[in-house]
Amino acid sequence: MSSTLEVQEARTATPSGSSGRPSRPARQRIPLPRRRSLPPVSRALAGGLGALAAMLLGFGLQLGVVGAVQHDRDQEVAYDDFRGALALALAPVGQADYEGKLLQPGAAVAILEIPRLGLREVVGEGTTSEVLQSGPGHRRDTVLPGQAGTSVVFGRRAGYGGPFSGIAGLRIGDAIRTTTGQGEATFRVLGVRRAGDPVLAPLAPGAGRLTLVTADGDAFFPQGALRVDAELTSAAFPAPAKVVTAADLGASEQPLAGDSKAWVPLVLWGEGLLLAAVGFVWARARWGRWQAWIAGGPALVALALPVADCTSRLLPNLL
Repeated sequence: MSSTLEVQEARTATPSGSSGRPSRPARQRIPLPRRRSLPPVSRALAGGLGALAAMLLGFGLQLGVVGAVQHDRDQEVAYDDFRGALALALAPVGQADYEGKLLQPGAAVAILEIPRLGLREVVGEGTTSEVLQSGPGHRRDTVLPGQAGTSVVFGRRAGYGGPFSGIAGLRIGDAIRTTTGQGEATFRVLGVRRAGDPVLAPLAPGAGRLTLVTADGDAFFPQGALRVDAELTSAAFPAPAKVVTAADLGASEQPLAGDSKAWVPLVLWGEGLLLAAVGFVWARARWGRWQAWIAGGPALVALALPVADCTSRLLPNLL
């Protein structure tokens, strides 16, 4: 009897909530440690590493995906413009335009077609890295394709669409066609030349030749220049008097040369990218990782692409 009363008293003494169930003890809040801010030196280092990572990412995209899209877009625009110039008889037939002014770098001068490779490219004036980003380029001190003399055309091996990636596989006798302001010309491939191979004999008076030049070796790792020579099989067009000679060409127009003029825009865009990377590190410390990526990621990519574009112009033009 006494044990029953003790149990009832113990139940009565147990605190309960409004529902009659025993109440749970209140949870204690444990304060979270405050996020430590990086010292200035670490912030600068993190910003520099972020800028470098964004530049490398943009460089890879520029040479691969973005560069190929840019090349295709430039080719479409140049093809439409050159067709219009042909229809209006305004296409250039020499080193100067119809007003007598020297052609601007990148101005369309010919259409190059190689049936075996399924290639059709608009050829621009000049052989700098910037010109070759849009397609093959005509060496300014040589005649236009189809004219009496030797015409030289440069093209990239791998970057920006790699229009000349397959010319090493051309065989003797393969056909090449070009269209200029003077009409269509046809060529027959004579062979492929690499560094150390014997050069061709000088042209006979009134004869024509086309030489295509690109990088030799693995993609993005050039090991000299590769040349494909083709002889003109159609009647040669007359060539106007030369205004530009080999002595007038800059160092950036030679095979496997970079464009030193890209340094100034590279420094300016690089400063902007570095500032954006520092701002990204600050935002990540204040806002959080995902918030910083959402706000600063597009800005880093937008700045990294022009930095990569300028960097690619410093690399060999036949890359």
